[in-house]
Amino acid sequence: MLDTVAARLNMVEGQLRTNGIVDPALLDAFLTVPRERFVPQELRDTAYVDEDIPLGGGRYLIEPLVLGRLIILAEIRSGERVLLVGAATGYGAALMAKLGASVVALESDARLAGTARRILAELGFAMAKVVEGPLAQGYDADAPYDALVFGGAIADVPAALIGQLSEGGRAAAVLKPTVAVGQATAMTRIGSALSRRPYFDAATPMLPGLEAVPGFVF
Repeated sequence: MLDTVAARLNMVEGQLRTNGIVDPALLDAFLTVPRERFVPQELRDTAYVDEDIPLGGGRYLIEPLVLGRLIILAEIRSGERVLLVGAATGYGAALMAKLGASVVALESDARLAGTARRILAELGFAMAKVVEGPLAQGYDADAPYDALVFGGAIADVPAALIGQLSEGGRAAAVLKPTVAVGQATAMTRIGSALSRRPYFDAATPMLPGLEAVPGFVF
């Protein structure tokens, strides 16, 4: 049986801290949020590996290091409102709520949204609200957001989501406009556009509905 306390410590010390994640509050969130609760029962022994974990239906819980670095790039702060796009089972929402953010966790898959809602409630994360809807449309009811975080790779940030980000607000995503390896990118809203700064490569699975639109071939 998996020793989850030891596994969380090994994840923090072996995967995160050695790869530049040193923020004490974020490391504490990774140490205290039980990642094994957010993966299918039959995969709980693999909950702390440094890989994307399949959740069914082509969806994944992205690897801890990529998720942690995206949270850092988005500069998540206590008291801010954050939109997590592609919340899956809610692990990222739990981490950011642990940091003191008010998180709207948007999920397009009703099964995953139901799972996220149940687990977050059971663990007492009242600052994380799960909502269902198309990912590309965001969630305008609670906008504007101080930050956007994407729980999977995307071709680009849809215009609707840019419009829901506050002026000067931050976004972090693995951008993958082609079949090449994606790039984790930090973005800031300036007017109606986003400034962009890539940081590292990541082979993160795509989010449904946010893939590149195929072009015409002549």
